[in-house]
Amino acid sequence: MDKYLYEKYSLFGTKPKEQRGLTARARGVLANPLHHYLLFGIVMLVVGFLSANKILPYSLQSGMAITFAYSLASVGFCLLMGYSGLASLGTGGFMGIGSYSIHFIMTESGLPFGVALVVALAIGVVLGLIVGVVSLRIEGIYLVILTLGLSEILRNLYIAVQDSIYLSTLKLFGLTISRSDSVYVVTVLLVIVMMLTHNLIVSPTGRAMLAMKNSTAAAQAMGISLMKYRLLAFVICTVYAVLSGMMLMITVRSAMATDASGFYALITSLNILAAVIIGGFRSIWGAVFGTFIMYGLQTMLLNRIPFLQENPVIITFVSGILVVLVVMFYPGGVAQLVQEVRGKIRKKRLARREAKYGKD
Repeated sequence: MDKYLYEKYSLFGTKPKEQRGLTARARGVLANPLHHYLLFGIVMLVVGFLSANKILPYSLQSGMAITFAYSLASVGFCLLMGYSGLASLGTGGFMGIGSYSIHFIMTESGLPFGVALVVALAIGVVLGLIVGVVSLRIEGIYLVILTLGLSEILRNLYIAVQDSIYLSTLKLFGLTISRSDSVYVVTVLLVIVMMLTHNLIVSPTGRAMLAMKNSTAAAQAMGISLMKYRLLAFVICTVYAVLSGMMLMITVRSAMATDASGFYALITSLNILAAVIIGGFRSIWGAVFGTFIMYGLQTMLLNRIPFLQENPVIITFVSGILVVLVVMFYPGGVAQLVQEVRGKIRKKRLARREAKYGKD
């Protein structure tokens, strides 16, 4: 094989079998998107371990745990709004279900974590079904207002029952999980949720949801059941929010329903919405990145700056400006920006190849 053909085949990925080495096999493994989530999880577990052992700053560990806990709710909201075309501001109230389930079932009753998980998820499924049924009758801003009202009802219920809640100890599979160990639990759960959500999106169910978002009339004409997929979307979103509340309780170990900046308040629902806008409505990675911008960056870095500690409103102001800029220039969020940059890089590479070898 002459040099020209060898270089051409090697560039375009058609090397003979005997010339394919470790690099080609590695590319084949990384071509599977699910492996990206696994690699992400492994790297984050290593970073958490290094941070827990003071090799890396400890703020990384706490920031990761909080970011990943909120990311569970963001991924659910991404599925709800980005793929189903439905909106909700009930995230904060739904997250409270997970936190209060842990408090009353584990702290007050002394039952294991598994019981709290089953009860919380069951309540989340019921609420998701209720909101899903209502979404068949109302849409748009009216649905947003309804979910906001439901969230406030839940928050006031939390205040009436018990304002302050806490978690003293947590045991999983016989092991005591400390606050510093919570990052491992949250990371593993987030990776599982991301993989499950990815499989759902690329499945016929995900395509049906997307068709429903683009046009309900066209979706019904194709035989897609609006009731089935709206119920499914709200149930998944609510369950993810419940899991998010449980993981936050495991991470911070206490919460107050009357706290205006707590994770039951309206600000949480708005921050989750902002995170998905920044990252991209139809990107799982974008949802996690947006959550890092809204929560992780503040925990890891901004809260340690004395000026911002004294003037926290500046952080909120900058976050709002960022959302406005993203909506104006990149409606698809950071995911759209990344796709555009990758497209330009591919075009430049192709142009260089054509300039060197000519067109096929």
